[in-house]
Amino acid sequence: MSGGFRARLADVVAEHGPLCVGIDPHAPLLATWGLGDDAAGAREFGLRVVEAAAARVGIVKPQIAFFERHGAAGYAALEEVLGAARAAELLVIADVKRGDVGSTVDAYGEAWLTPGSPLEADAMTAVAYQGFGSLDGVIARARAAAKGVFVLAATSNPESAEVQTARDAQGETVAAQLLRHAGEHAGEVGVVVGATVDLAELGIRREQLVPVPVLAPGFGAQGALLPEAPALFGDALGSVLPTVSRSVLGAGPAGIASAIDAARREVAAWPR
Repeated sequence: MSGGFRARLADVVAEHGPLCVGIDPHAPLLATWGLGDDAAGAREFGLRVVEAAAARVGIVKPQIAFFERHGAAGYAALEEVLGAARAAELLVIADVKRGDVGSTVDAYGEAWLTPGSPLEADAMTAVAYQGFGSLDGVIARARAAAKGVFVLAATSNPESAEVQTARDAQGETVAAQLLRHAGEHAGEVGVVVGATVDLAELGIRREQLVPVPVLAPGFGAQGALLPEAPALFGDALGSVLPTVSRSVLGAGPAGIASAIDAARREVAAWPR
């Protein structure tokens, strides 16, 4: 794939559709899969998900915390999973949710967005609590490497409302501010908007979502249904990357392929 991240993403969506499959090897899922709750189990789980996803979707999203909890061995397992996903030509979004200032946040970008890095991904999730400008170095690195950064804007956990619905003197919410800033870097920056949120409550207008890629977790186990996405996102539906994790991973190794196929059919039924 050529061009910047937005062009690369568009190529993947055009060929495989927008569905993103999570890779979340947490303890209950590992048990469902008959795997140990250790780095070896996380490695096997991740590789099997990559194998099932590769023939069906174009995007995967490893949740890094579930590898990180196993320490160095977990990171070694993650490197293998990331390598397998790259070899399968999947677009990989590392769900790391990193954020800081100065050289520290730049180092996070170096780890996840540098071509040839053991942890190389095509995009990473990031937090702009220290101000959107704190991510300038990460965004610049993403731009140079045709990679992406998905900034958390509107998350589905109820605790988020206290911060994300706060308004400035002009009446703009924090969530809307983050979305506005993301739109200024639309070639390489997207946003994370949970599929279970109330956009109006967060002060977000659907038309604001049109210019930026929208990574949308929350479908399946968290309560949102894929057929409901057109009503939630309206004219911005074409920007949405719906993410499914537990709802397909919970089917186990024997059922994950069929579960992904079912989710794909639901997304394919969306109006275009």
